[in-house]
Amino acid sequence: MESREASNGGGVYVKLRRIISFTTLAISILTLVLVLKRPAPVAPALAPAAAAANAQSFQEKVNQLAQPRVPGDGESEVRINSGELSAGLTQAAGLALPGAPANASAGAPSTGPSNEFPGAVPNIKDYQVSMDGDLVRGQFLAQIAGKDVYLTLAGHLGAKDGYATFNATEVRVGDLPVPASLVNEALQKKLAEQRDQLKLPDNVKDLKVENGELVFVER
Repeated sequence: MESREASNGGGVYVKLRRIISFTTLAISILTLVLVLKRPAPVAPALAPAAAAANAQSFQEKVNQLAQPRVPGDGESEVRINSGELSAGLTQAAGLALPGAPANASAGAPSTGPSNEFPGAVPNIKDYQVSMDGDLVRGQFLAQIAGKDVYLTLAGHLGAKDGYATFNATEVRVGDLPVPASLVNEALQKKLAEQRDQLKLPDNVKDLKVENGELVFVER
């Protein structure tokens, strides 16, 4: 009687282990599919002419920020929309704008993170940026372990003591959501290491996202 019960108990244990193994395998496959799945874009695709116009507008506004202010003029704002910011980031990373020849940006210096910190961050192959209300959302096509993976990061931009700040509120790898609390600590550490690059121009008093636009408040 005891041996039969022991045998039945062993059979139940084996079946339980199989169920757990199959469940773990299913979860792993689902996770991999979600990670490699292309998520919905954060911004609509632009025609080449519109992308080029956004890049030119972005550069004009950057040049405006670089101009010395006349004492006594008071505060002013420079506002950059999502399309302009996307185009500016794309060109700054040495990537071609939509419709541009593949080597159009080859002569421009690449300031993308993949060049400044080789091996420390994934190789970024494409950018998309959108802003909604006071939230900025970026989507990046990165190569990780030889696979193209989309990273989506959303959060709040700000300024403190003359430096830009960013706090993540949403993180996705592919179509898989990741708790922002798990990422923020590592993100803030990385931002601290790159603090010099986050310094705002001396004439910029504040930085924020407002009504779907990036706003530089000049002194």
